[in-house]
Order: sequence, then structure tokens, then C-alpha cells
Amino acid sequence: MVDYERTAEIIKLPTFEIFKIRIFSLFWGVWSILKFSFKKLFVSSGKENAVIGNPPACLTDSSLGHHSYIKIKGVKFHYVEAGIRGQPLVVMLHGFPDFWITWQNQIPELSKYFRVVAVDLKGFGDSDKPESRSNYGINRIIDELNELIVFLGYKKCTVIGHDLGGFIGWLMVHLHPEIVQKFVAISAPHPNLYWSSFSNSSPFNVRWLQFCQLPSLPEMETLDNDLTVINNVYKHLNNTVENKSFLNAYKYAFSRKEDWTGPINYLRTLSLWRVQAAEGSIDVPTLLIVGNQEPREFFECVIRSTDYIEKYTLKIVENASRYVHQEKPQEVNKILINFLRGNQISVSTAKPASNGLVNRVFGAVSNTLNYGNGVFDAVKKVNQTGLRALTLHGNT
Repeated sequence: MVDYERTAEIIKLPTFEIFKIRIFSLFWGVWSILKFSFKKLFVSSGKENAVIGNPPACLTDSSLGHHSYIKIKGVKFHYVEAGIRGQPLVVMLHGFPDFWITWQNQIPELSKYFRVVAVDLKGFGDSDKPESRSNYGINRIIDELNELIVFLGYKKCTVIGHDLGGFIGWLMVHLHPEIVQKFVAISAPHPNLYWSSFSNSSPFNVRWLQFCQLPSLPEMETLDNDLTVINNVYKHLNNTVENKSFLNAYKYAFSRKEDWTGPINYLRTLSLWRVQAAEGSIDVPTLLIVGNQEPREFFECVIRSTDYIEKYTLKIVENASRYVHQEKPQEVNKILINFLRGNQISVSTAKPASNGLVNRVFGAVSNTLNYGNGVFDAVKKVNQTGLRALTLHGNT
């Protein structure tokens, strides 16, 4: 088993850049106060946030796994585990705003082959929610996750992260590659590109990222009008009765101000730091998964992330966007299992059925100007279940 050496450092943004962020945050703060004041004076109150007493049934469903807790450095962590102890460990890290339930479709499949642990990151779900920003520093976050892995009885694991969880996974492979056997980033550009990938069409855009540097006001905005922001982020869960129960689970998990303070503290803290690393500095085998319906700027950031990786596979899943693992669970599960178990999907050399997907990939690649460390070999892959995805392999 290969042990990789740390090849990166964490550096803070220049003082002037941080100053600009603070100025913009004040501007958006004033705007938010004026908006709330106007609404209170001239607009009817609308819906009040629903008070949810008991957790929805899906949050206590034992068929998804065993709920466990561990205290690390004074902080209680909640996680759901499934699979056979002694099998290779897969640690799953959710995004923002999210918690362990995001992996509901992946846990049953992956646990057939691995010991799966879906963590509620500190500040989320049923884990402790310290309010101080100092609890969300990069080194502290990574050290706590390292201790969790050791507590579970492992020296190495595979890390699967979505969105913010993928951001943290990138930091783990940069700073502690010796504990990561394989890494999967789902809808998660490299940390140096992550903050540039925020789309104006998203509820959490660049304006909101600047705004969240202020205390309390961002939490108030997220709670406004019966958690409209949750409806907007998880609108793909409105299609079936079963999915709507999971939408209610999200509203339960983010129904109070303190449910938002911890998650927003990640953005307040992590957005001020970058990774100082050379191209191709990540030796850990890495899989990137992204939906082809992502905004162009996000899509390009994911592709540019391959500059940092020695060995990678990039999978683009059709008809999916930010929550590709929820929108296309069967396709994503197939991709994950083949990557984690080392299997290969048969290659079809036939002309791709969707030229739009291929054109979009190469359009994005052409705008990144130069890929010195990667050679793209684009193929269309079709498996027996009908999975269709464009695969890009990189080698130096």
C-alpha cells in the first residue's frame, strides 16, 4: 500500500482581498437590513417557519445503518455506519446545506462491499454545533476527521465528498494523503477554484458568500419565509411523495438559527484560505463526478481541478446538476463501485448519441487554455444498465 507525502500548504488570502470581502459584506448587510425592514413594515408576514417536533421517519430508519456518536476534542460527532466491520472503510462527507441523509441512495449499495460511514460534519445534523468561528479552522476540521478514522480502527480510507464535503476531501488529500487511499469529489471543484464556481443563479452565490461574513444576518435570511432556500436548493426532491419526505427532513435539520450558524461558519472561515500546491501534486487516485447541467463556470472549475491531480478520472453524468448523486443515484452508484473496486466499464467506440455533452466538455476545456499535466482521452462509455457518461482520464 502506497504512502503519499504532504505536498501542499494552506495560505491566507492577501490582506487587501480580505478587506474587499469585508467591504462587500457590509454593503450586502445594509441591503439585507433595509429589505427586512421594508418587509416588516409594508409586506404581510407570509408563512411562518413550521415547528417540527419529532424527526421525520427517514432520519430514524435503521435500514440505512446504525446511528453512532463519538466525542472528539470535546465535540460530539454523529455518523451512520453500514456494512461489515473489517471491510475497507469509506467515509462520506456531505455538502452545504446538507447532512448524512444526502447519501440515502449510496449507503445501501456501497455497504455491500465496504464499511460505510456517513458523517454529520461538525455544525450539521445531529453533531454538535459550536457557534465560534474558531471551531471551523481548516487544521481543526481535518484533525478531527483523522481522529474519527483512527477511532474506527483504520489507518487509511476512501473519502467521498459532495460540495463542501468534497472541498474538505481535497484538503485531506493535500495535507494528509497518507490516510486517503482513494478520493471521490462529487460536484466539488478544487479549493482554489471552489469559490469561483458559485453561480449567480444559485441561492448561495458570490453575493451571498460575501454577505455571510456578517454575524446573524445570513442565518435570519435562510430562515425567512418557511425555509424557501431549502425548497430552492432541493427542488429536485419535489417529484415524488417519498422524496418529499426527505425534503421535510431537510427542513427539520435546518429549522433553527443554530442549525445554520455552524454550516455558515465553514463559509466564513474556509473562503479566506487557499492551497499552495504544484500542478500534479496529488498522487492519490481521484474520481471527479459532475452533472452536465451545471452552469458553465462551475463545469470549467471542475475540469481545471484536474491540474492538481496525477491520476484522475472525470465522469460527466447526463441530465443532472449539483445533487447528481440524488438526481441520478443508480448511475452514480455504478460509477462509484467501479472506481472503488477497480473494475473497468466496457468502452464503446461508436459515435456518441449526445453531441451536446461532448461539445460542452471540449468547450470548457478549450477555455482553460493549457493543461500541462494532463492528457485527455475522451471516450463515450455505455454499460449494460444504460449508464451513459463521458469519461476523461488524465495521466502524466
